[in-house]
Amino acid sequence: MGIPRACSVCWLFHVLVLVCSLCQIFYIGSVVAQTAQLTVDASSQNAQTIPGNMFGIFFEEINHAGAGGLWAELVSNRGFEAGGSNTPSNIDPWLIIGDESNIIVATDRSSCFASNPIALRMEVLCGASGANACPSGGVGIYNPGYWGMNIERTKVYRVTMHIRSSESVKLTVSLTSSDGLQNLASHTIMGDKEDFAEWTKVEFDLQSNYTNTESRLQLTTTESGIIWFDQVSLMPSDTYMGHGFRKDLASMLANLKPRFLKFPGGNYVMGNYLINAFRWSETVGPWEERPGHFNDAWAYWTDDGLGFFEFLQLAEDLGACPVWVVNDGASIYQEVSSATIAAFVKDVVNGIEFARGDPETAWGSVRAAMGHPEPFQLYYVSIGNQECSKYYYKDNYVKFYSAIKASYPDIKIISSCDRSAISPVNPADLYDVHVYTSSGDMFSKSRMFDNTARNGPKAIVSEYAVTGSDAGRGTLIAALAEAAFLIGLERNSDMVEMASCAPLFVNDNDQRWNPDAIVFNSWQHYGCPNYWILHFFKDSSGAALHPSTIQLPNYDQLVTSAITWNNPHDGNTYLKIKVVNFGSKAVNLNISVTGLEADIQTFGSLKTVLTSGWLRDENSFQQPDKVVPAASPITNAGKQMGVVLNSYSLTSFDLLLDSDQSVPPVSVSSLHSSV
Repeated sequence: MGIPRACSVCWLFHVLVLVCSLCQIFYIGSVVAQTAQLTVDASSQNAQTIPGNMFGIFFEEINHAGAGGLWAELVSNRGFEAGGSNTPSNIDPWLIIGDESNIIVATDRSSCFASNPIALRMEVLCGASGANACPSGGVGIYNPGYWGMNIERTKVYRVTMHIRSSESVKLTVSLTSSDGLQNLASHTIMGDKEDFAEWTKVEFDLQSNYTNTESRLQLTTTESGIIWFDQVSLMPSDTYMGHGFRKDLASMLANLKPRFLKFPGGNYVMGNYLINAFRWSETVGPWEERPGHFNDAWAYWTDDGLGFFEFLQLAEDLGACPVWVVNDGASIYQEVSSATIAAFVKDVVNGIEFARGDPETAWGSVRAAMGHPEPFQLYYVSIGNQECSKYYYKDNYVKFYSAIKASYPDIKIISSCDRSAISPVNPADLYDVHVYTSSGDMFSKSRMFDNTARNGPKAIVSEYAVTGSDAGRGTLIAALAEAAFLIGLERNSDMVEMASCAPLFVNDNDQRWNPDAIVFNSWQHYGCPNYWILHFFKDSSGAALHPSTIQLPNYDQLVTSAITWNNPHDGNTYLKIKVVNFGSKAVNLNISVTGLEADIQTFGSLKTVLTSGWLRDENSFQQPDKVVPAASPITNAGKQMGVVLNSYSLTSFDLLLDSDQSVPPVSVSSLHSSV
């Protein structure tokens, strides 16, 4: 049946309205602005101090965040242990150069390290000359690292390996392209039979002549005989603070000025089964002696080069307070009963001694031998990972709590139970909160702690993230919802002591969780929008929080906070006002600041905005700066000022306060670099 013409016009009209509505949902355009009034009480008497460790970071070994990521080791499965203790075993990702007619490789249990007994036996059947001569380039093995090694021209790389041989050795160690055709750098190890009759450690540097982002390390020879290899390592000489962390990724963390580092997980701490849990004592001492373990929670092997000591060192390098999540005798599928938990309790106390004990103590001496005689500043311990529902958790928790407090009363202990379960018989200094939800619900959770009773233990919101269909791989709308949530935590910082997002890192080749704050591969990286919103909060820890109210009838899409913070780089003091506009309408905002003892300088104030053209805009390797903060000078800075808030945006106004001495204006570029 045909549609009458008049009805057809009506139908077309409704279709156009629907299309326009959908465009408004996904694209950020010009919608008629409304006018809102924001009042900030900046008086010192009504301010409250935000906890000094309020905003930090949470690291979990997930998505190859550490192995093949933050930890700069370039060789994957360097000790040949990943295939298990039964031999012969899988040596993935190691592969042979040549074929079975001239080379045979297999693992055996001949290593000189008792804690990781597997070594690789390479039998070369061809020789330097004659009818059975080896190919001109030799035969051997190669390791492609974690989806290719990034080798850079003029950079220096430290090679370390342990070798043993039945004959004299002439072994070429090379950095090459992924197909082996381009040689970037090489070194030949030579020695008589007697020189390598026993396991011998060999170390040297390779300086690359070229750049190749998909390189490999190869070990080749043209001499017949048998050579054993173990603990083959390739590390860049230029790492963050000289402590083995990939420089570009660690710098991304440092730029956030995190006040705490919570580690090492997550489900990684627990493991699916206890045999694969993170055991701190097996990750300290010389790296060659660490057995490594299978990260069954996220399905990959880790050599544990990034161990307990390295996490503590990273926290120190970042100026962050370490927060250690301990294994409390529980995995995803297993649990130790209260009757047999004592050994696990003792293990945690020993771990604290490793971190804080004098060099004369049993475990403090191990730390000192690793080059850090001074104790680490460990004052937070989290008992387990969201395990309150497990049968033995509460009884076991009390045993951990009592033992830790008996030896280290100044340590704050974090419970996996929620606030309602905390009591005199089940005490806690803090309780852990995890929030994973949609963007709309995350925005509404900006009021999550508004009605919390103002007594009892405080929360650490150690894991939060927008998940689901609107999260994408890190969208603008997800980041804005998280920013609103953080403003809510900031406003309730009398009851929330710490907050961090999760997960922190993802190797683009192994995304086990989505979204993540920082994406990387062997040679590139970028921050997702939810990484960039953290820069708006990096000056909040220890700052003065001021009461603020915003009024706009029939529009509940605005969340705001105000702080006073001191810039340590120039000594200036700023009043920072942050506003999330989570709606489709631009807002004319009239700001009124009362109670401020100092004047606001005419010059030197900045407005910083995070927004984009589409709610689902994301950053990528091709467009790493698609959604990043943009700063511009405020030309009408004052106690009374009118500004415009873009729809779907996070905006901060850093208002430079007068001081007794003249202060030069702050340039846009200088503050943008700090944002």
